[in-house]
Amino acid sequence: MKAIVIREFGEPDVLELRDIPEPECGPDDLLVAVRAAALNRADLLQRRGLYPAPEPKPAYDVPGLEYAGEVLRAGSRVLGFKPGDRVMGILASGGYAERVVTHHRLAVRVPENLSWREAAAVPEAFITAHDALLQCGLACGESVLIHAVGSGVGAAAVQVASVMGATPVLGTAGSPEKLAAAKVLGLEIGIDYRNDDFVAATKAATFGRGADVIVDFIAAAYLDRNLQALATSGRMIVIGLLGGLAAELNLALLLAKRATIRGTLLRSRSLEEKAAATRSFEKSVLPHLASGRIRAVVDSVFEIERVVDAHRYMESNANFGKIVLEL
Repeated sequence: MKAIVIREFGEPDVLELRDIPEPECGPDDLLVAVRAAALNRADLLQRRGLYPAPEPKPAYDVPGLEYAGEVLRAGSRVLGFKPGDRVMGILASGGYAERVVTHHRLAVRVPENLSWREAAAVPEAFITAHDALLQCGLACGESVLIHAVGSGVGAAAVQVASVMGATPVLGTAGSPEKLAAAKVLGLEIGIDYRNDDFVAATKAATFGRGADVIVDFIAAAYLDRNLQALATSGRMIVIGLLGGLAAELNLALLLAKRATIRGTLLRSRSLEEKAAATRSFEKSVLPHLASGRIRAVVDSVFEIERVVDAHRYMESNANFGKIVLEL
């Protein structure tokens, strides 16, 4: 089968289209013909050698944390899926390929109204966003500040928070165009982080109280200001590390606000934990995708042969929503 392999760690041109063996389908697995896959920031890190796939180490270093495709074969112990079914889901790696094998408990049926491109843009973004908001205990009527609303997870979090009843839903991005696009998805108050103080804007929108929940991708560079923007008894969850790994924490402010700071990763979790997050998404978010209330946000589509261009485009930070590879 054809797959994108990381030849060596480095810049985008280390990605090569190669012929590699087809993965083996076990008794609990599905063999899926991939129609589309989507890029994630983790793929860029994996390409640089900074985010290796979980053990056991695969024979070929193929990036890709999500897929959408058609079931070719179902293992002998699989219930609920058969050849021909349209499915999507998260992966530990390997999505940039013509075939993937996945445990059937991590697969979700693709709603009829979603194209392959749209389906590929869903799993990692929406499962991550939904799981993060659940970890924070977001309740109806609470306020939420979401950083990087132009990213795939950020755009998903805006929509999921809206259907969960959060208000106001605030978000940051680096351009008026991205903020305008996010408002179509349910963002109530957009903050241009290049020109505006998100702490002041958050407090103004919440009558001085601060955000009950903050979803953060920036980490170190925003830590102190996030704590300032957080409400008393507020909860913050860190999903990404775009702004650095280490920062000084004001423990006095943390105690005074009785705040909670959490970190989360999806890729390294156990099968049981990933399956639970997948089923929770399937129950609470998938019906809204099927009805059109929530939508997959596809920024651009690249043929898999243009994967180098796709990685360069993601590194430019120009995208709003997901970048999709089509096979």
